Amino acid sequence: MAASYRRLERPISGAVAILVALVAGVAVLLLPLLWGVAVALAALAAIRLPLFRSRGTTTLVTDADTGAVRDDFESACPPPLSFQWGIADGIERTDDGWTYTVSYLFGLRSVEMTVECNEVDDGDLELVATAGGRSWGTYYVTIDERDDKTVIDVEHRSDRRFGLQRLPQWLVARRYREQALEAQGYGVVERDAGLSI
Repeated sequence: MAASYRRLERPISGAVAILVALVAGVAVLLLPLLWGVAVALAALAAIRLPLFRSRGTTTLVTDADTGAVRDDFESACPPPLSFQWGIADGIERTDDGWTYTVSYLFGLRSVEMTVECNEVDDGDLELVATAGGRSWGTYYVTIDERDDKTVIDVEHRSDRRFGLQRLPQWLVARRYREQALEAQGYGVVERDAGLSI
């Protein structure tokens, strides 16, 4: 699923960047110089302006026991972050968790995402992600056994606002999220994800 996500997300993100560049270029060419520059700068600022946060809850179920599920969430490949570790060029162990190196722009640029797993009240887990040294998102994970099944409640929220250039990533991830979780052995019972300003 991570490969499918990447194949769809990269062209869409590239198309958005090209569209903004075209708007900026046309504005500079067709409008008086100062107006054209103003429109070009406004277009570039609008796409990068931090406008929204993502948040949501997901309830998962699996036949695996609670210990195996806990191991999955504490591993280098926690199920909710499959689109991060799944497209990473490299994964390294750190003192507190894992670091994923992800390249983009045809390998010209890369970013490091670090995920730390902490135990919180009553044995629940908290996955804290940073990207490029800045806060990225937090996942709160509760693992319970119910009726011979293991039920996992995941609440996530972004810890910073994102610009419109990140919207294609969010939309494509939303499309493939359920399939990615099922591929890892987790059935999705309920899912609610959205954006807030």
